[in-house]
Amino acid sequence: MRVFTFIRFMRQILKSSPADLDWIQSQGLLAVKLAQIFALRSDLISVDKCRQLQQLYQHASSIPTEDVFRNIEQRAPEGFIDAFEHIDDVPLAAASVGQVHRARLKDGQEVVIKVIKAQNEKTFRRDVNRMRRWLRVFLIFMPKLRKVGNPVALLNHVADYTTRELDLRNEIKGAEELLRIKEEVSGNFQMDLLRFPKYYRELSNKDVLVSEFVRGDSLEDGIEAGSLTWSTLLELFRIHGAYLFGIGTFHGDLHPGNCIIDEDGKFVFIDNGAICHAPDHVNKSLFTFFKHLSDHEFEQAFTSLLGLSEKELHQEDTTAYMSQMATIYHDFEMKTVGEQSLTQIMMKTVRCAVEKAGAEFGEEAFPIIRALMYLDGLVIRTHPQARLISSMGPYLDEFQRGLPIDEGAMVV
Repeated sequence: MRVFTFIRFMRQILKSSPADLDWIQSQGLLAVKLAQIFALRSDLISVDKCRQLQQLYQHASSIPTEDVFRNIEQRAPEGFIDAFEHIDDVPLAAASVGQVHRARLKDGQEVVIKVIKAQNEKTFRRDVNRMRRWLRVFLIFMPKLRKVGNPVALLNHVADYTTRELDLRNEIKGAEELLRIKEEVSGNFQMDLLRFPKYYRELSNKDVLVSEFVRGDSLEDGIEAGSLTWSTLLELFRIHGAYLFGIGTFHGDLHPGNCIIDEDGKFVFIDNGAICHAPDHVNKSLFTFFKHLSDHEFEQAFTSLLGLSEKELHQEDTTAYMSQMATIYHDFEMKTVGEQSLTQIMMKTVRCAVEKAGAEFGEEAFPIIRALMYLDGLVIRTHPQARLISSMGPYLDEFQRGLPIDEGAMVV
């Protein structure tokens, strides 16, 4: 992405009127991925603008029919077409990386075929490298931005998980990894409401993926229909939060289009290609932070957050930080998500830690913070009257009892 293109892109994001989604998509995969990040940033843009940008999760532009079948014929495993009785011409869904078509195998199994959009990888890598170069020059003149917003780290994070998504074999590997973890902790922490799609490895490769057709509605469908209950969202937090905080290995792109509630009421995680792994000090520090918040132990929460810093901090550096944090979190436990979202307060928190305590945060925290933004966005769009952190409390207690969280993580 060139500098002038990025400036025009930011105008689309920040202007009060709706963004031109067609123009954003025409700028390539990187532009779409960055717009999806901004769709979470209710601290920067209006909730209505966030909702509009969230259309890019599921309603991206699709490949013309004739090009889809040419893609399949050229890039699928040998004999692929012969395995199918029927393949729908019209895509079931189109996202930034690829699109999905319903199909039926000759044995009668209903499946979906995911096809990577041609040229995605080549143009994406080019745009990332170009943007990385001019960002580094830009940061020479604004070094503080590296500490507070760290745009290069954010770009690296986007590049990492998107590159993995471009190889569809990673979806199978990712689902297998999350399933293995689920089974390993099942003795102490049950996740019976979570399952993963059946994949057809013999019909899949880097560019084409065949998996079962999951009958049900995505979380996005539930949001649009107004049918997503608070108890459902809390159960999703329990499952996803266990991976985030208790284990540190988690689905790195669990937006509302990537989770389906099937006909049996189970959560089905799809698009499992971008599995993230957080270092122990990152997920444990964030767990401890939220645990103390839910217990209204604010000073301990503020102290534990500094465990994320890559720079060693001294007591004299944290006095101003503790004072500012007390102001930020004044009456926090009394405010609903609609009054003060988790995303908004986390951005203020990170800025305070950097500017007041001199903390330096690496790239490792981005995936978890992004995952929390997704959860926050779900609540804002469906139950803005909820008090999220207070509702999280019982689940945080359960994580500590049933998951391999180091007891020392709670000592601050």
